[in-house]
Amino acid sequence: MTHTPTLSLPECRAATSAPARLPRSLRGVLALDDFEALARQRLPRPIFGYVAGAAEDNASLADNRAAFGDYGFQTRVLVDVSQRNQSVELFGRRYAAPFGIAPMGISALSAYRGDIVLARAAQAANIPAILSGTSLIPLEEVIEQAPGTWFQAYLPGDPARIDALVQRVARAGVETLVLTVDIPVSANRENNVRTGFSTPLRPSLALAYQGLTHPRWLLGVLLRTLLKHGMPHFENSFATRGAPIISASVLRDFSARDHLSWPHFDRIRRQWKGPLIIKGILSAEDARQARLHGADGIIVSNHGGRQLDGAVSPLRVLPDIVDVAQDMTVMMDSGVRRGSDVLKALALGARCVFVGRPFNYAAAVAGEAGVAHACRLLYDEVDRNMAMLGVNSCAELHAGLLHRKA
Repeated sequence: MTHTPTLSLPECRAATSAPARLPRSLRGVLALDDFEALARQRLPRPIFGYVAGAAEDNASLADNRAAFGDYGFQTRVLVDVSQRNQSVELFGRRYAAPFGIAPMGISALSAYRGDIVLARAAQAANIPAILSGTSLIPLEEVIEQAPGTWFQAYLPGDPARIDALVQRVARAGVETLVLTVDIPVSANRENNVRTGFSTPLRPSLALAYQGLTHPRWLLGVLLRTLLKHGMPHFENSFATRGAPIISASVLRDFSARDHLSWPHFDRIRRQWKGPLIIKGILSAEDARQARLHGADGIIVSNHGGRQLDGAVSPLRVLPDIVDVAQDMTVMMDSGVRRGSDVLKALALGARCVFVGRPFNYAAAVAGEAGVAHACRLLYDEVDRNMAMLGVNSCAELHAGLLHRKA
C-alpha cells in the first residue's frame, strides 16, 4: 500500500499551526494528558483499564510521575537560542526529536490497526517507534507500512524459539531489535480484573454491554477488524502465528520467560547484526553486564509501573546507570508526559525517551491524526522549554541545569 509523502515534525508544526486545521475531536487537546479523558469516553472500560492500569497498588506508576517533580530547572538567560534544534542521532540515524513511541501490546484493540497507526505516525514525524511483541498485527505488515520501526521481543529461555523469531525479524527487514527482560512472570495486575479485562479475552454479557455503549469503538475498531481481518491473534510472540485473543491457549504464549538469562542474550547477539537493545534495566550492575555482553543500547524502564509494583522510577537511577554505560546508548521510558520531562531525562544522561500510554490514547481518539497531534504537542513543548532553559541543542543539556529539590 502506498501513502502520501509525510513531513518531519518541524514541517508538520509549521503546516498545522492554525488550530482550525485540526480535526474537531482534537481542538481541545492542549497537552498529552488531555487524551486520557477522551480515550476513557471512547474505549470500553476493560480496554481502557488495560491501557491505563499498572500493577497492584500503582505505587510505581505514581512514582514515575513524582520523580520528575523532584527536579527544577536552573535557567540560563541572555543566550541566543534562535538556532534551536532538538534532533538526535541514534544508531546512525538522525531523528527529529529526542522522544519516541514505546512498545504497547494489543494496540489494535484501542484503535483500528493501531500498531500501523502508531508506526506510520512516528515515521511521518521522524521519531523512533517500537512495535510490541504482543501486538495483533504481523510485524511484516507493520514494517512494510513503516520501514525503520524497531521491534520489541518477549522471548522464552528456549534456544529453538529464540533462533526462529530472530530469523523471522531479520527477514522482515527490522533493523533494530529490542529485548524486553523485565517480564520473567506475569504481573499481578488487579486493575485488569476490576475492569473486566483478561488474557484470553472472555466474551461475556458485561463485555457485550461495554461494546454496545461504546458504538464508535464497536463499529470502528472491533467489527471493522473482524470483518476485514478476522479474529485478532497474537502475531509476533514467536516465529509462527500465536493464538487468537479469545483462546485459552494464549497463556502458553507467555510461558517459560523465567528461563531467559544472559547466555540466551549472548545467543541473540551472535545472530543479530543490527543494533541490539535491552529494555527493562533498573540497576547499574545490569547496565554494566549489558555493556560487557555486547548490547548497543539499553532502555532504563520499570515497564510503566506494570510489572513489579514498588520498582524504582527509572529517572531516579538514570544517573548511576549512565555512569557505567560508557559507549552504550542510554534511553529511558516510564512516566514521561511533558517536554520538561524529556529535557530532565536528557539532562541526567538519557539520549532519548519513550512515551507509551498517551500515544495509545491519541490513536484511540483520532487514529493517525491523533498520534501526529500528540507528537507535535510534545515537540513544541521541548522546543519552547529549550529556549527558556537557554540551550540550542540536546547536547548542551547537563545535570548542572537541574536543581534537586530537598
